[in-house]
Amino acid sequence: MLAAFDVLTRIAAHAPQPGLSPIARVRNVIAVGSGKGGVGKSTTAVNLALALQRLGARVGVLDADVYGPSVPAMLGLSGRPESPDDKSIEPMRAFGVEAMSIGLLVDTDTPMIWRGPMATSALTQLFADTRWGDLDYLLVDLPPGTGDIQLTLAQKIPVAGAVIVTTPQEIATLDARKALKMFEKVHVPVLGIVENMAVHVCSNCGHAEHLFGQGGGQAMAAQYGVPLLGSLPLDLRIREQGDAGTPVVAAAPDSAPARAYLAAAQSLAAHLAGRPRASIPISATLA
Repeated sequence: MLAAFDVLTRIAAHAPQPGLSPIARVRNVIAVGSGKGGVGKSTTAVNLALALQRLGARVGVLDADVYGPSVPAMLGLSGRPESPDDKSIEPMRAFGVEAMSIGLLVDTDTPMIWRGPMATSALTQLFADTRWGDLDYLLVDLPPGTGDIQLTLAQKIPVAGAVIVTTPQEIATLDARKALKMFEKVHVPVLGIVENMAVHVCSNCGHAEHLFGQGGGQAMAAQYGVPLLGSLPLDLRIREQGDAGTPVVAAAPDSAPARAYLAAAQSLAAHLAGRPRASIPISATLA
């Protein structure tokens, strides 16, 4: 006699920085930072979110770059989120992932000419007023730098861990080091480093070339005693699919770039799983 079973995976909430408690419907907030722009942080955050979703997790993305939001374009999102009660907003969805961004609430060409307090208030409102579903992971795509947005995240939002994105070149790791040390100072555990644009493989001849240097991410990880979660390629498909609003993990899940993101997501999930669990009950309500 044959029996059928449904196997359910339950991802635990892990302890955030001291003084804050996780929100039950958003079990693990993961900050994705870089310290500088131009290293592919947003592209990495979006594709990591999709890779975690492919692994069976329930995932959301919060675009915390209020001055230059790019998550809506990368996920192919348009229109305005709905507000069922004129107080909270429903996240938009793409490829099985929930998303929220200031870019969904203003016109595409509208600049956000805000001082720091307005930007940080927008971040906390986007986090607290969004009607997130029952999420295992919420990836927060941070703006470049180590300023107001990052400090507000560390002080007011329960963060289970941070991921640092860098390219191999020294000029990028210099700023990535500052981002890593910032998270350490505010007691947010750094789960690891993702080295982006690590190698380019010619689509015609197969020659591999390290255009931005070699081993910078690995050296930084070794220096600070954190894992290297993955090395991602410099691949034309990543840029093309991101511009088209269909990230490579969704558009070409069996491609080499997608497999690299999947391996990094697996490593991220494994290292978070090794962190202490939160002491609050899962049934706690969303504040």
